[in-house]
Amino acid sequence: MEKWQELAGVPEIRYLEDLRPVLRDRECPCSGPAYSMYRDLAASPDEREWMASRAIRFDITCIPAAIVCGEYVKTKGHYHPENPAGTAYPEIYQVFRGRAHYLLQARDLTEIILVEAGAGDTVVVPPGFGHVTINPGGGELVMANLVSSKFSSEYDFYEAHRGAAYYELSDGTLEKNPEYPPVPEPARVRAAEFLPRSPFRGPIYDLVKERDLRLGCLNHPEMYGEFFIRAG
Repeated sequence: MEKWQELAGVPEIRYLEDLRPVLRDRECPCSGPAYSMYRDLAASPDEREWMASRAIRFDITCIPAAIVCGEYVKTKGHYHPENPAGTAYPEIYQVFRGRAHYLLQARDLTEIILVEAGAGDTVVVPPGFGHVTINPGGGELVMANLVSSKFSSEYDFYEAHRGAAYYELSDGTLEKNPEYPPVPEPARVRAAEFLPRSPFRGPIYDLVKERDLRLGCLNHPEMYGEFFIRAG
């Protein structure tokens, strides 16, 4: 985060009160800031112009380590809508500092996947998966993401179901959310094993610096299906 400090400006704060609808403890008396989001960052005017021309946004999120009424602190969780071709928008994450658990769930709930990532790891959320980011402790989690700027995230499903299909508790166990119908047990995978054909391995902002046209997958994932093939 340090090299972005001067560019980041004022963050958008997500408060613990905002997370209450998706917490395991319905009566959790939590309050105060939960995490900070720095939206639409660029290292230079030229790079900002290039991202705007491609409808791409680069963000940084900082999630301090915390336990919230028995759960590891987490993001609210959301799905992405479909693009005009009928394929949901993906997203590229990278951990800068700390550890992250990306809890993914298919829109039809046929798959639940917990992707474990550490500093330097890149995780691509494939089309059609909702996702929650969890800080499983050990220090602040700082992560970046590249995503299309053409849509707004959809939070309604997570709010209506009191969160994701599973809660990660402070002892590291995963507890099924009773608001869900029967769903599979979560598959645990490491970031490097999740999408073996993904080309996104190095620092993700370098993709912007190099004007990498493979970022077209963020708006046209239907044209880059090989990027989203999971290990069998």
